[in-house]
Amino acid sequence: MLIIQRDRYLKQLVDRMDNGLIKVVAGIRRCGKSFLLFTLFTEYLKSIGVQDDHIIPIALDDDLNEKYRDPHELSEYIRSRIKDSEKYYILLDEIQYAITREEMHNPDAPVKIYSVLNGLQRLANTDIYVTGSNSKMLSKDVLTEFRGRGDVIEIHPFTFREYYSYAGGDRISAFEEYAMFGGMPLVLKQKTDNAKSKYLAGLFEEVYYKDIQERYAIRHPDTLAELTDVLCSSAGSLTNVSKLTKTLCSVKGTKYTEETIGTYLGYLSDAYLFRVAKRYDVKGKKYFEYPVKYYCEDIGLRNVRLNLRQQEETHIMENIIYNELISRGYSVDVGVVRQTETEADGKRSQKTCEIDFVVNTGTRKIYIQSALSLSTQEKQKQEARPLLAVNDFFQKIIISKTTMKPWTDEFGIRHVGLYDFLLNDALIEQEP
Repeated sequence: MLIIQRDRYLKQLVDRMDNGLIKVVAGIRRCGKSFLLFTLFTEYLKSIGVQDDHIIPIALDDDLNEKYRDPHELSEYIRSRIKDSEKYYILLDEIQYAITREEMHNPDAPVKIYSVLNGLQRLANTDIYVTGSNSKMLSKDVLTEFRGRGDVIEIHPFTFREYYSYAGGDRISAFEEYAMFGGMPLVLKQKTDNAKSKYLAGLFEEVYYKDIQERYAIRHPDTLAELTDVLCSSAGSLTNVSKLTKTLCSVKGTKYTEETIGTYLGYLSDAYLFRVAKRYDVKGKKYFEYPVKYYCEDIGLRNVRLNLRQQEETHIMENIIYNELISRGYSVDVGVVRQTETEADGKRSQKTCEIDFVVNTGTRKIYIQSALSLSTQEKQKQEARPLLAVNDFFQKIIISKTTMKPWTDEFGIRHVGLYDFLLNDALIEQEP
């Protein structure tokens, strides 16, 4: 049995035990939410003395539990299991199966399952945990629908550190494998490259697209697939709905409306297949509405979706770093810095530079550049230029694909190797 301890997420669950809130574990399907709740967390509960009959697990995506997708049936069943005044831990997997299409599309229709969960949470001896794979039905609505009693924990595919804890061996070789096939848990159980590709490709058709089509009654499934391809191909590039629409119309020779593309883009984001990084004016301290960057939630899904034909190391490395930062719980933006430069003829002009990642951690910020290689002095200057244009005292880091130990240059910029960064969670928190 494949067991990788997901200590970061387990600790978040343990820290939130009995806090009076409904714990919502959200994330892309098949990234390990069920395993976290039904195996790791259940084992923890038993280790502290909770009896089996005081743990109530229900997987709503299992056809054997289909009748419990009816909120009334679910409520009656759970209440029938509560026999005494001791604490009961209710674990519900893929809660979106208990939300009807009508409830999803009609904002005025009350969502019955939310009322059921609120009612159960009012009992003095219950602690509720649910998982789900659609942010629109969960993360964005939790505080409203659970009336201030919701607490969201986002879970992601394996980070490289989690992957390496199982794969072991030479870290460089392990990274190349990870950069190709990503961190979806069941990829590790596939024996060959072909089996891994087949599994990942199947997730799109048999899980993600099927979920979206059934939930939203998609009229143009081919358009959804084509939009996915474009987003995978341009991961980490600046874009917006208008640009995506024009690209699709140009490539496919078909007319798409911005409204349709914007709607489908929302569906893909709500399913956690892609995440949005907004642009942030570092000096002006404000966000730009457009354009934005989309990153793939799992690099293996991205690669296989493109038939392993677009293996640009620079973009793959940037996407992996972004996912790593998000998995650590940071809020991550794309930084924009304007600076004045003097041309050869003496004229002064204002230029805009981009910082790959502005990491927000409490009251601090960390500025990070992703650079595949710093092989020339000109390349070093190019990567450092945006960081040097920021006039504050927050830490500035360049991550490159090297095995060198961390070091700090004469400008105070810290240089960190990619492998060290991925394998050491605390590395960028350490001051140079």
